[in-house]
Amino acid sequence: MKSFQLFKCFMLLAIFPVAGWAASVDTIITYSKVMKKEIKAVIIKPNAYADSKKFPTLYLLHGAGGNYSDWVKQTPDRETVKRLSDQFNMVVVCPDGGITSWYLNSPVDKTYQYETYVSSELVNYVDQHYATIKDRSGRAITGLSMGGHGALYLAFRHQDVFGACGSMSGGVDLRPFPENWNISKRLGTYSENPERWEANSVVNLTHLLVPNKLAMIIDCGDAVFFYKINIALHDKLMDRNIPHDFIIRPGVHNWVYWGNAIQYQMLFFSQYFGRRQQ
Repeated sequence: MKSFQLFKCFMLLAIFPVAGWAASVDTIITYSKVMKKEIKAVIIKPNAYADSKKFPTLYLLHGAGGNYSDWVKQTPDRETVKRLSDQFNMVVVCPDGGITSWYLNSPVDKTYQYETYVSSELVNYVDQHYATIKDRSGRAITGLSMGGHGALYLAFRHQDVFGACGSMSGGVDLRPFPENWNISKRLGTYSENPERWEANSVVNLTHLLVPNKLAMIIDCGDAVFFYKINIALHDKLMDRNIPHDFIIRPGVHNWVYWGNAIQYQMLFFSQYFGRRQQ
């Protein structure tokens, strides 16, 4: 029922669009003390942005092989995220997560400490320099593929920072892919370090959750190589009685799918922010 209501609201917004998108895009450079390097991010501000008002913030993560600019360059309609920022009056932050960081603090490579960077250093920078709601009730995080893993991983482990989270085609279990996407460069090989792979897979972190603490939306195409692990995560969340919206639609692992999925996700987060601000 909840997913149906989300779909109904989305269709109304599609039928009655808001005209005159004028969101602005900043490219910023932050300095990570933990990694001792400069890192770029895109900040999208809605047209209604003003220093006199506080806005909710969505952290939007890219996938493996991507970078901070993907969400404003790779969607079929490059205005998609800008339009949604305007439509829902939220600041959108697109961090650079490295080519294959998996948004972890790597025990192997100290130049890959992206858990600390995104959940602490970047959040603090954004809250200091932008008119944001400086509380978990005003922060959400989501992403695609590697970024879907990262978003749930960071939200589960930092529930004091994020109040809502999502995933699109997320790689939510690392263990089935011991030879892929440089995961072994972040955690060491699976054969020699299985405990690291177990401890850093989102599907094994559901014990950190309690019902209704995090608002959550998970979306995955039915023809994606991550399909089965998303089903497994959904089943574990159901077993633990953790409410979440779960969407399976026809689709593959590409920007056509994610450009569509982000619209449902940002509507979901807008509804969460609205409830929290009442």
